[in-house]
Amino acid sequence: MTRRQFWTGIVALAVSTVLFIIPFVFIAIIAVKDKREASRMGFDWPDSWHFWSNLVEVVEARNYMLLLAYFNSTVITVGAVTVLVVLGAMVGYVLQRRDSKWNSLIWAGVMSGLMIPPAVVPTIWVLQELHLFKTIHGMILIHVAYGLSFAILLFRSFISTIPRDLDEAAIIDGAKPLQIFFRVVLPLLRPVTVTVIVVQSIAIFNDFTNALYYLPGRENVTVQLTLFNFQSQFTSQMNLLFMNILLITIPPLIVYMFFNRQIVAGMTAGAVKG
Repeated sequence: MTRRQFWTGIVALAVSTVLFIIPFVFIAIIAVKDKREASRMGFDWPDSWHFWSNLVEVVEARNYMLLLAYFNSTVITVGAVTVLVVLGAMVGYVLQRRDSKWNSLIWAGVMSGLMIPPAVVPTIWVLQELHLFKTIHGMILIHVAYGLSFAILLFRSFISTIPRDLDEAAIIDGAKPLQIFFRVVLPLLRPVTVTVIVVQSIAIFNDFTNALYYLPGRENVTVQLTLFNFQSQFTSQMNLLFMNILLITIPPLIVYMFFNRQIVAGMTAGAVKG
């Protein structure tokens, strides 16, 4: 390691600490204080710890809304990511392996999905006509539509690193197209699959605007919407508001901490070898 690389790493670590670690520590400190101490919004150590009482009060607020929100967010995340992985891998495989006059048009559509921002009002009209507005499965389809281009891009790039000889050998052995994909190709896509799962899971679980637009109603609340709903209720109780922030921040943070290497490996392999 050169001296330049060493100091670059030190600067990057310092910037990351200021931008990410210090705000998280501040949130955690406020979350374990009582109402009086939290109102001062100081960075000082709490005189007494109220972690469990604050946690229970936030969970029980509005008839256990936070638990319902966790359930809804989990269902939406698992459903959308499952469809994204299967569809993204299959479309990426077809675009990479099958030469067709439609490929350029399909690829243009994929790129458009990455560049063109979604239109909220027309999307609501479509959901209403399909009777999917204010429904969990409608929200799942929204996330699939918004994230599919990114998934296809990664899978197509990574599939280009897999030799075609494997496909041809499977065909000689009598395998059908679906068998080739699911038994030969898909198991080799583990690095990029983990990348898509982690990145999309964090994005969908942390989504606020789409749930606000397309999933109104108390029974459809998601974890990010609880912060919006609790903001007025806990205005004078900053310890409970920050406890809610802490509870909805920890799951994505844990996922990222355990899978950050897989994310980098999957995206780098697809980009370099593709």
